[in-house]
Order: sequence, then C-alpha cells, then structure tokens
Amino acid sequence: MNDGVALAELLALPFMQRALIGGLLTGALGGLLGSFAVLRQLSFFSDALGHSALLGITLGILLGLNPTLVLIPFAVLFALVVSRLVERSQLPTDALLNIVYSSSLAIAVVALSFVRSYKGGIHQLLFGDILGISWLDLGLIVALLLTAVGYLGLTRRDQILLTLDEPLALSRGVAVPLHRLLFIVLLAVVVAISIKAVGVLLISAFVVIPACASRLVSVQFNVYVALAAGLGAICAVLGLLLSGSLNLPSGPCVVLMQLVGFLMALALAPRQRLA
Repeated sequence: MNDGVALAELLALPFMQRALIGGLLTGALGGLLGSFAVLRQLSFFSDALGHSALLGITLGILLGLNPTLVLIPFAVLFALVVSRLVERSQLPTDALLNIVYSSSLAIAVVALSFVRSYKGGIHQLLFGDILGISWLDLGLIVALLLTAVGYLGLTRRDQILLTLDEPLALSRGVAVPLHRLLFIVLLAVVVAISIKAVGVLLISAFVVIPACASRLVSVQFNVYVALAAGLGAICAVLGLLLSGSLNLPSGPCVVLMQLVGFLMALALAPRQRLA
C-alpha cells in the first residue's frame, strides 16, 4: 500500500508528469527513426553523433545558452559535414565516423575541464536527466515528432524502397541522395533531443534496441515500424517509473527496460527468423 501511495504521489509531481510525457514522445521518436536507421545500417551514426554531441553541449555551456538549443543546430551541422566527408573521402564510413566522434569527444572533455559553473554536472550529460525536462523541451519534441511522422508518412513509398532496395529505388525515380540526406538530418535532430533522456553514452542503445527487438518478431514492414515506435515509448515510460520509484538514474533505467523488451522478443522470435 505504501508503495502505491508513494507512486501516486510521485505521479502527481509536475516534473514527473513532464518527464513521462517527454519519455513517451522521445521513446516513440527513437523507435520510429531507429527502425529505418537499423535497416539502412546507420546505427553507428547515432552512436557517433551521441558522443560528438558532448561538444555541442559544451559550446552551449560556454556561451551561456540552453544546451538543447545549441545541440540541435550542432547535430544538423554534424550530419551535413559527415555526409560530405563520406562522399569525398575514400575511407570506410565507420572509420571516418570513429575519427570524427573521437576528436569531438576529446575536444569537449578538454573544454569541460575549464567550466566551473555548470550546474548540471558531467553525470547528467553522460547518462541523462529527463526529470529536468522543461516545457520548452516538450514543445521541441512534439514539433519534431509531428515533422518526422509527416515526412515519413508523405514519402512512405520512397522510404520503403530506399530502405529495402536502394538500386530499385533509383530505378523507380526516387530522389535517393535527397531522401538520404533529409533522413540523416532528421535522425541527427532526434538524437540531439533524446540525449536529454538517456545521455551521451546511451543514446545509440536508445535508438537501436527497440528497432532490433521489433525486427525479431515482425514480418510486415509497417508492423515493424509501428512496433519499434511503440516499444520505444513503453520502455521509456517503464524506465522512468522504475527510476523515480527506486531513485535510480533515468537513462540507464530506460535502456534496461529496452533490454528486457529485446530479450522477450528474442525468446518469442520464430527460429526461422533467427536463422
């Protein structure tokens, strides 16, 4: 009974209500974009951006601005620069991404060592602090979710062709380079927004795990995308409830719930799908 009362009191707190709404929306966003990113082999891109995002956050701190507002243009710029480097360089994409994010992370850590007045702390940057989400953050998340759903919905046929068979998409007249660039930019912004929930170190898992779990049990593409978004949203809410109830870090709790969902999907997956 006491646990029930404590949980009810926790849910009555305004910051917890904002956190749950934010977790629900960012979880759905992460699952939605992650479902396409996994099939397009862009999983490492989200990881690289997550680590590099620490540099964007550091710039916001040094400039005295809201780190989230600085991080979004930084993420877009990162996506455009990496896309251009991949096109012009002869290096493998994963090697190039490793160079970019390692360098960005090194610069950010050095710069943070000179910051004395940041109230958030490095722990919140690395592992997330969604309990501190603001109404401004929620507004940005809602706008981004509507943008993502609108863009993917209006270009549904092109997105499916591009995801499943790029040469076929080209032969059908799909503007592959444009859609690829727009999706990378959209993914970059989603990663930037979601860092508030799970932090720099865990953002890749936040995007990838729901999509992988959905892939194990889905046969149709539409079901796969919807299930990934739903799983991301549910796991985010459960993780936040676990975090608030036991006073644990929010980001790791969300990812742990996603891991549980992945293991359940692995157990339910047909053997022929695993093969």
